[in-house]
Amino acid sequence: MMDGNSLLNFFSKFIKTKLRIFKQKILMNKQFAALIIFAGMTLVSNAQNDSKWNAMEQQVKQKLAEQKALFAVAFKDLKTGKTLLINEHQYYHAASTMKTPVLVEVFKQAAAGKFNLTDSIMVKNSFSSIVDGSPFTLDSADDGEKELYSYIGRKRTVYQLAYDMIIASSNLATNIIIELVKAENVMKTMKELGANDIKVLRGVEDSKAFEKGLNNTTTAYNLMLVFEQIAKRKLVSKKACKEMIKILLDQQFNTIIPAQLPANVKVAHKTGSITGIHHDSGIVFLPDGRKYVLVLLSKFEGAEEGPTTTMASVSKIIYDYMMSTR
Repeated sequence: MMDGNSLLNFFSKFIKTKLRIFKQKILMNKQFAALIIFAGMTLVSNAQNDSKWNAMEQQVKQKLAEQKALFAVAFKDLKTGKTLLINEHQYYHAASTMKTPVLVEVFKQAAAGKFNLTDSIMVKNSFSSIVDGSPFTLDSADDGEKELYSYIGRKRTVYQLAYDMIIASSNLATNIIIELVKAENVMKTMKELGANDIKVLRGVEDSKAFEKGLNNTTTAYNLMLVFEQIAKRKLVSKKACKEMIKILLDQQFNTIIPAQLPANVKVAHKTGSITGIHHDSGIVFLPDGRKYVLVLLSKFEGAEEGPTTTMASVSKIIYDYMMSTR
């Protein structure tokens, strides 16, 4: 038989063991309960986000339906990876949106040492048609940027020409830059990126090429790929992407993506516009650090005011959705 002390020790150990097991069960139950609560909250949050996404998508489609135009939309939230794609593989005349791929090629060749961005190039206004090599010139009256024409016969740096090509959509600067980097190299780089539907065949105002249907073309999806890689600092180099974004942020034509957004929202973008065509494409930087890519393309007959306002409204709908999911 156990004496008094032994019996006391036995019961003490027994009680301590039971208490330890009891505490462990309570802890496990609390952890299980916490997991259940977390899972439940996640399901509720996902359901709410899905509901917001569906409402946003419906709003976008309803807004686009208000105009008799062929629209394309490519939106990607770079944090979640979610995309809204409408007619994303529809081909469009690229207009000046093709100048972003040309900008990429400028920075790619500069990084490869083919030239420096500070190198100077003679400004000229004589170019060769891709059809037969015959010369043609640009009319400053049809150009978004006119100051460069006063530099004909003088020199500008590669960077200055690339800057004018983007922020003021200078056709003269574009043609000079394309002669430098070559259109075929631009397309080669786009194919390496997977943007196979971006065709940069020539510079601007080559009327013989236009008459033969030899035009620069793009899709919303492919432009989204380009801007996504720039936004993620994965195109050419981090430094190059930073510099390209800096240029794109100075865009002077702001009637679509940024038009209805608050002033503290930054947009690095490139537009494109010719008769019956108006596009915008770029990266939207939210004040909380999030960013998304948005491409809006349109083809229409008549005045561009209606389609332009519609696309600006779509941009606002998408912005409002993003702000509701903070």
